[in-house]
Amino acid sequence: MSEIVVAYWSGTGNTQEMAEYVAEGIREGGKDAKVVSVDEISAADLKDAPVFALGCPSMGVETLEESTMEPFVEEVTGFATGKNIGLFGSYGWGDGEWMRNWVDQMEEAGATVYGGEDAICQEAPDDDAQEALKGLGKELAAL
Repeated sequence: MSEIVVAYWSGTGNTQEMAEYVAEGIREGGKDAKVVSVDEISAADLKDAPVFALGCPSMGVETLEESTMEPFVEEVTGFATGKNIGLFGSYGWGDGEWMRNWVDQMEEAGATVYGGEDAICQEAPDDDAQEALKGLGKELAAL
C-alpha cells in the first residue's frame, strides 16, 4: 500500500483539522496517509512523490503564510511538473483569492491540481467541508 503525504501549515488548528479529513479520505480510498506539519518535513521529501496534498490558510491580504509555507511552496514549484497535488485550506474572511492564486501557481509549474476552491472552508470545517475534504482524499488515493 503506498503512502500519500498530507503536509500543512496551521495557525489556529483549522487547517490541521482539515488535513486529518483529507487523510481519512485517503485511507477510505485504500492508501496510507501521513499527516505532517511543514515544520516537520522539507519540500525535498516530496520530490519523488507522484501524489501529495498541501494545506494552508489564507493569511493577511489573501496570501499563503509567508515565513514557513510560502518558501515551502516555492520549493515545490521547482519540481511540480507531472505531480498530482491536492490543495486545501481555511480562511477567516475574503472570497478564496489566495486559493485561486495558489492553484494557478501550481498549474503554471506543471502540476495537476485537485481540491482548490472545492476544498476550502471558513474557519473550522463544517459537515459539508468535512465531506469535501474526505472526497479530495479519496480522489488522491485513486490516482
